[in-house]
This record gives sequence, structure tokens and C-alpha cells, in this order.
Amino acid sequence: MALDRRIQDLLGIELPIIQAPMAGAQGADMVIAVSEAGGLGSLPGALLTVEQMRSELGIIRQRTAKPINVNFFCHVPPAPDAAREAGWKRRLEGYYREFGLDPLAPTPAGVRAPFDDAFCTVMEEFTPEVVSFHFGLPARPLLDRVRATGARIIASATSADEARWLEDHGCDAIIAQGYEAGGHRGIFLTDAVANQAGTMALVPQVVDAVKVPVIAAGGMADGRGIAAAFALGASAVQIGTAFLFCPEARITPMHRKALADAKDDSTALTNLFTGRPARGIVNRLMREAGPLSAEAPAFPTAGAALAPLKAKAEAAGSGDFSSLWSGQAAALGREMPAGELTRLLMAETVKRLGQL
Repeated sequence: MALDRRIQDLLGIELPIIQAPMAGAQGADMVIAVSEAGGLGSLPGALLTVEQMRSELGIIRQRTAKPINVNFFCHVPPAPDAAREAGWKRRLEGYYREFGLDPLAPTPAGVRAPFDDAFCTVMEEFTPEVVSFHFGLPARPLLDRVRATGARIIASATSADEARWLEDHGCDAIIAQGYEAGGHRGIFLTDAVANQAGTMALVPQVVDAVKVPVIAAGGMADGRGIAAAFALGASAVQIGTAFLFCPEARITPMHRKALADAKDDSTALTNLFTGRPARGIVNRLMREAGPLSAEAPAFPTAGAALAPLKAKAEAAGSGDFSSLWSGQAAALGREMPAGELTRLLMAETVKRLGQL
């Protein structure tokens, strides 16, 4: 079976493996390691300030000349909703009292910044080879500025309809994000998460729906899954959870242990931590308050009230109130440096394809 080289040619990378951008879980070190190994390292921008983004990109550009991807969220910040936020605080009041916290004390605002003029200016300064988006695309003037830098533009779709929309709005490639994927769902044309397709069903339908190359995401952690994605018509894969086992990942000891102990049925979609559906390892909060709840405030404000609980629990060595993002294939994860994992994934895939 011959590999489809469209993504490699389009993005200028040696291997058709993209490290998923994982906000809060990785930074420059992982980007550099994956890109130097021949894949596409991705820097997540959702939890960075403009100056932090500039600093991380400065480190990356000093240590690698290989192509990189910078990723942004495209949500519209919600209007303040004091009543809903107060109701969410009341739902969490028992936990506050358990940890000796004042439920009436003010909490910091949830911070997940959407792509805007300031971030676009940083892209114009550093000109990354790829800029990717989650939750749709930014406004046309911003998108045009990104394209003017020479960057290739890619974005996540969770359905064939979303893939067609992204192609119609100028994406150079589409990430087909299956239901198995960890972290936030890229869903943006509907709120119906219960209808979402898994990777095996989604990828070939997206391939048939668009002319641009398709990147498969969700449920892949070794050469078997990658080879299956290629057999379904994907030109590349985007892998996240497998890279959380690498030393370059900036995750807590509680998160690492949860990943090491995870099984195929250990994760669920939840909106409790941010207000949008995201896949993570089931913990106490998800069992007792969700995993999905209409009481959770709109994205990204739900996390504000959880911040004091998360801090108290983590200080005691518990991840009961932490977002332990993970896809469904965590049990296939292996501990090794990110560059070594990138090369191993490709070697396994080539061997598997040779057996087809």
C-alpha cells in the first residue's frame, strides 16, 4: 500500500505524523522534539498570553528550523451570566465546605483566549509554517492575514458537514476528529455531541466529502491505528494522548498516574471543567456531578469555580477536580521521548502497511 504524500508535500514534513496541540500539557520542548524527528510539532495557544506565545516561539525558532504548527481556539467569549455562575457555585458548595473553602469568595475568570488581532500579529512576526484552529475558523480578515504570512491553514471537523464548511472557507487540509479523541471536541456547527462519529466511520466520509487532504485524529497510539487510518484514506494522522506519556509533557503526577492506569472504558466526554465537551479520564467530579451537566456555565467560564477545588485536591495528591484529558487509547501509551516516539510510530506503520 503506497502512502499518500499530500500532507508531507503540503506542509514540508518528512513523516505524516502531527503531534496534537494540547493546551496546558506541553510547550516548546515537545514541539521541537517532534519536528526534529520529522513530524509536525504543534504549539497550543489557548492557555498562553501573547507574551508567553512570543517566548515559546522564540525558543522553538532557536532550536529547530523544521516546520511547526501553532494552534488556536476560535470560540466567541460568552456574555456574563451571573445567575448561571451562581448556580454552578451552589452545585459545588458541598465540595467547597469539604475542603474548608468559602463558596462565596470570588474566583478568577476562566482563561482560554480565542484567536484575535494580538495573536495574529505574533503569527506575522514568527511566520509558522502551519496555523491550525479548533471550533471553526476566525473571522475572514484575521484568516486572510494568516494566509498572507504563507502559513498553511488546517482545522478540526467532527462531521462531514463541518469538513465541507472548512474547505469552503479556505482550509488547506482537514483534521477529522473522531469521537475517541482526547481533549476538547472541535464541534462547531451543532451542539449534538451524542451524534458524533468515531474515527473509523468519520475518516472515509470526510475523505469522500472534500478534495483537500484529510488528517485522522482519535484513538490511534501505535502503527496499527495509523495504518488503519491510511487505509481509510487519511493522508496523515494527528496524535495526542500517546505523547502525554513522554517526558516533554507538562502534566501533573496525578495525570501521569491516571494515564498509566487507564483502560479502554476509563474516559468520558464532560463539560464540567470548561463548559464545552471534552474527553478525559473519569474522576470524582465527573462521577458525582456529570459527566455532562446543563448547570456548567458556558465555555470557558466553568473552570473558574473549580480552580480552588483543583488547587486544594492537587496539593493533597488528588486529581478528583482536575481535567485529566485523554483519548480512549491511553492503555496503548508508552513512555519514551517524543522524538523517539515519532520515529517509532512511523516505523511501526511502515511495517504494518507492508503486511497488508
